[in-house]
Amino acid sequence: MATPYAELLRARHAMRLLAGTLIGRLPNATAALAIVLFTRAEGGGYPLAGAFAAVYGLSNAVGQPLLGRAVDILGQPRVMFPAAVLSALGMTGFALGGIDPPWAAHLWVLLAGLATPPLEGGLRALWPSVLRGEDRVHAAYALDAVAQELMFAVGPLVVTLSVAVGDERFALLAINLLGLFGAFSVVVSPPSRAWKSAPREAHWLGALRSGGLKVLLGAFFFVGLALGSIAVAAVAYADAHHRQEVASYLLAALGAGALVGGLLYGARQWAGDPEPRLRLLVALLAAGYLPLALAPGPVWMTLLAGLSGVFLAPALACAFVVIDRHAPSGTVTEAFSWLVTTFGVGASAGTALVGPVVEWRGSGAGFAVAGVGGLAAVLVLAVSGRVLSAATARVVTSSVQSENDRNGDLDPGFRTRHQA
Repeated sequence: MATPYAELLRARHAMRLLAGTLIGRLPNATAALAIVLFTRAEGGGYPLAGAFAAVYGLSNAVGQPLLGRAVDILGQPRVMFPAAVLSALGMTGFALGGIDPPWAAHLWVLLAGLATPPLEGGLRALWPSVLRGEDRVHAAYALDAVAQELMFAVGPLVVTLSVAVGDERFALLAINLLGLFGAFSVVVSPPSRAWKSAPREAHWLGALRSGGLKVLLGAFFFVGLALGSIAVAAVAYADAHHRQEVASYLLAALGAGALVGGLLYGARQWAGDPEPRLRLLVALLAAGYLPLALAPGPVWMTLLAGLSGVFLAPALACAFVVIDRHAPSGTVTEAFSWLVTTFGVGASAGTALVGPVVEWRGSGAGFAVAGVGGLAAVLVLAVSGRVLSAATARVVTSSVQSENDRNGDLDPGFRTRHQA
């Protein structure tokens, strides 16, 4: 299983781009926890801490596709690093200025979230120019999905360690300094400096003029909703069993399942169009969420949580391939950034929705929200099958074709993008 990934990471620039992107994303992956810890250390209450975290999350959701579109038009270095600097300045202002006055702290957090560079979308746009062959690019998408799970598992540990070494203010500053270093490492790399988007048609909707992309975003909004609800339901389940550590067990098991599933998925080649495969993977993901509503004892619940995560990373990896096929020419970074935004908004909606449900009917009902979210994602893909099929039939070229014409360094058989 390790051989395809070893070959992928031995490709020139691959390890640097993956590592730089992961480090560059640390501020985003840890922002909610770091902001809450800092606010509490400064004497602020949980409502204020939640407000700061919400402002960061919402501004990040707005900024990602906007900056992604700017990257497609202007290139990565001219957008990514200036955005990373502004984001780091925003969080530095928050850390040094504190939470008083609150309006100023909100503005600093707003800047930090809005200017977060779209490193995820940028990396996925770079893979075709770094790796030879469609199969290796698809394996890279799977590795990317696995790396996300590692990032959200390791990120809180980095925050905890930083607080132990210094304090909550030091954690905010150190993590954003690391993020700045990661972003710089990516944008000064030869692939990032050489990358150019395919020619694009001027249109105010940008990537969203693709019907297939909108279907995909609708489905993954509900996948995000399911995940957001699981996070809260896990805490409620732990409270019900009077064992706070159980919540960590459940979420760790879910992440471990996604890790294993992603590694297995990316280690083999897949024949045929990815759209039918995506429907199957999302259906299996939804099927894994449904038994969580039974809420058995902690041991069985941990096992069910692990099984529920197995198809998450494969579904994300397959979604990346489908996005690459359906994004209009010249909008690839923006399209990937829209997925990040939609997924995050869905998770926030799930977190907000499941709270009252848990209060009303307990943790089992909270986990049932995840199952409903998974079924809604399946339904979106099912009823929109014609949209995806019609778009697939129009696949005639890809943005990497123009890169291949310029650079001559790609497998000429890799043609997976729609024209607008």
